[in-house]
Amino acid sequence: MDETVVEYIRRTVLKIPRDKIKAVLQEWDFLSEKQLQTIKFNQIKENISYDVAQLCEENFADIKQAAILDIIYNYTYPNKRLWSVYQMRKTGGGTETFDLQVLKKKFKRQLRSVLKNVTINFREYEDSAIWIRIAWGTPYTKPNQYKTSYVVYHSQTPYVFISPSVLKSNLPLLCQNFQTYCPKPIQERNVAPESEDLRIIQENRSEKERIKRLNREVFGDGPQPQLEFAQYKLETMFKSNPKMDVLDKEPFRCLVKFSSPHLLESLKSLAPAGMADAALSPLLTCIPHKARNYFKIKEKKAFSPESFVTR
Repeated sequence: MDETVVEYIRRTVLKIPRDKIKAVLQEWDFLSEKQLQTIKFNQIKENISYDVAQLCEENFADIKQAAILDIIYNYTYPNKRLWSVYQMRKTGGGTETFDLQVLKKKFKRQLRSVLKNVTINFREYEDSAIWIRIAWGTPYTKPNQYKTSYVVYHSQTPYVFISPSVLKSNLPLLCQNFQTYCPKPIQERNVAPESEDLRIIQENRSEKERIKRLNREVFGDGPQPQLEFAQYKLETMFKSNPKMDVLDKEPFRCLVKFSSPHLLESLKSLAPAGMADAALSPLLTCIPHKARNYFKIKEKKAFSPESFVTR
């Protein structure tokens, strides 16, 4: 039994808020429910971590199990890390089908062909996110489990999120395995479904087709990356006749925040549901393309929109 693995698990437990430790361990699913019942979760975290470590030692935990627990922690608390966003460009033509098993094999093979001492672990989530944990070593040392890189990839999008930054020489190894395109709209036959009311007027049908086309051009057909909020700061001035000079010349400022359990999917559904005109404002549709959710909008002299914070 590797004592360093147990110690790593113990330190991971210490990072979790005390009232969330049990839920995280249940999601981990390495300790049985009977073992979890032996842990007093109302004691101090230091004692909880030692109880968990003892049970993991009894279960002969290995580095794979320790890595999975670390992934679960980082997925649950992603804001604890700094992330860099990379937008990739497609090389070559044709349509590709995403296959997670193929991605795993290629990723491991290409990375280990250059770096022998490296541990790689994957975990897929329901929001189509693939989390990859990488612990780097050297030709003469084992991978350092306390200095890891994370790669988060949403299939069918051209964006990869990496934390923390990696060596420039290793960055192409991380990125070249992913699909690098947004899916193109599938051409549909011009045939009305059997359930469609044939008395529908041509104008309404054309409008629905126009909304569908515009929505696809902006969002594509695949699932959207999960985002919970977007925030805009507006700085403008009231306009009036310069000769009258009756309005305050100080800038008018306001803050607008959009929030939702799945903001991009919500925006995507607005026009088809008849709740907004198509196409949506570029200030909203630019979010997935710019990979940002903080924007500052100024007068024309400031090249709107301009980002002041990136995520």
